[in-house]
Amino acid sequence: VTKTNKSRFHEVDFDNLAFGDVFTDHMFICEYRDGQWHDPKVVPYGPIALEPAAKVFHYGQEIFEGMKAYKDEAGKVWLFRPLENHKRLNKSASRLAIPELPESIFMQGLEELLRMDHHWIPQRADSSLYIRPFIIASGTGFHASPANRYLFIIACAPSGQYFSGKVS
Repeated sequence: VTKTNKSRFHEVDFDNLAFGDVFTDHMFICEYRDGQWHDPKVVPYGPIALEPAAKVFHYGQEIFEGMKAYKDEAGKVWLFRPLENHKRLNKSASRLAIPELPESIFMQGLEELLRMDHHWIPQRADSSLYIRPFIIASGTGFHASPANRYLFIIACAPSGQYFSGKVS
C-alpha cells in the first residue's frame, strides 16, 4: 500500500456529484506477466504508462465491470454481490483470451481499496461510490494475437445518480 501525499477529499462537493467525474485518492493495480498475476498493490490514483503498441489500442483487448458501494446510517459499507462481478469479469476475460483473475486478488484488492478510501463513500440516499474494475492488454505488438501482459485496475468515483431528471 502506498498512501497519497495529499487527499483531494476536502475539495469535493458531495452535495453536487455528477456520475463518474471525480475520483478517489487511490486505485488498486495488479499486473499479469510471465503467465501469472503479480504485485497487487493500492497506489495513489493517477495516470498509467502504456506503450503506443499496447494491444488495448489496436485490438480492443479490454473488459470492465461496474458496481457500487453504499454506507448505511451507521456508516457500515455495503456491496451488492461483488463475487458476481468477479464471475462476469472472468467470463468476459475468457471470451477475449484474457487470463482469468483469481477471486482472491479481486476481493482482497477491492476490500483494501475500500478500506483505504472508505471516507469517499457518500452516505446520501441518492449517491454511492461507483467502482470500476477493469483489465486492459498492456502487452505490445501489431500482430493479431492475445497480449502477453495485462493490467487489472480498480478505480472508484463518488457519484450521484447516473440519470438526472426523467428517463423514458
